[in-house]
Amino acid sequence: MSEGTVQIPERKAVDGAISPREFIRRGAVFFLLLALVIIFSIAQPAFINVNNLMSILQAVSVVAIIGAGVTVTLAIGGFDLSVGAVAASSVMAASYAMIVLNLNAYETVPLVLVFGAIVGLVNALLIVRLKVPDLLATLATMFLLTGLQLIPTAGRSISVGLILPDGTTAAGKVDPAFLAIGRSSVFGTIPFPVILMLIVAFVLYVLTERTRLGRLLYATGGNEAATRLAGANIARLKTFAYVLSGTLASLGGIIVTARVGRGDVSSGASLLMDSVAASLIGFAVLGLRRPNVLGTTIGAVFVGVLLNGLTMLNAPYYTQDFIKGAVLVGALALTYGISRSKA
Repeated sequence: MSEGTVQIPERKAVDGAISPREFIRRGAVFFLLLALVIIFSIAQPAFINVNNLMSILQAVSVVAIIGAGVTVTLAIGGFDLSVGAVAASSVMAASYAMIVLNLNAYETVPLVLVFGAIVGLVNALLIVRLKVPDLLATLATMFLLTGLQLIPTAGRSISVGLILPDGTTAAGKVDPAFLAIGRSSVFGTIPFPVILMLIVAFVLYVLTERTRLGRLLYATGGNEAATRLAGANIARLKTFAYVLSGTLASLGGIIVTARVGRGDVSSGASLLMDSVAASLIGFAVLGLRRPNVLGTTIGAVFVGVLLNGLTMLNAPYYTQDFIKGAVLVGALALTYGISRSKA
């Protein structure tokens, strides 16, 4: 009898059968997303308008890109809490480079991306070399950047005609080519930030799911000691993850700057929490129960649909975070709870 019981999963795999519970577990996020779209479309028909849907994707593109970096750090068993501060600092750095230093877009973009990579390298140095726990290291970096970004302008936002601390007026302006990053569209319909989001998601999906490097990243998060014994360079893997996370956070900051056309000191206030939410929802996509870039992208769209729908229904702003948290708890509980009950 025990042998027959052991053979049941094998027969299911051969037959290709999926139990109803397993089907619900794998599709939980998609079912909830579909339910949200239907509810919001019925309550407010303008929600399903193509322009509004493109607006949602444009709004979540930054969260998805930053969340992809967080996902890579989760894959190695770490967690980057500094991404929101890196993105906000990148907003200020990009604006400062153009408005104060009078640089053009082709000089500003590489400069800001290098800034993000350097922050990721500093995080990796703290974590890998100095053995500081990842949460403490990235939290310290977050506080450092939050204060540092305010110093060059004495706490003021950066816009054309900025009065500098020495009393002079900044002579530069935001390069139109830079603004095109956040405001242009492809084929007149698809916002360029959405294209960037899809490119980042595709490249990182291939990297993490289809390459040896990706397998080593997940192996590091699963069993670091065994991965080291297998010959992998753990220090390099962790450094790669945090540098990539910092670079993607800077890319998100560039998109925000190009969209608003100025350096707003409060621009990155919600990016950390929304990116983390997208990454965590990603655990529930297809029932994978692990960090994955595809799931993070879907999670960002999920959060975007929810917030856009609540806004169109004139839901009070102070209830939106609660509702977002409740839906996140529901999605994860549905995914993990069904699996537990089945076991």
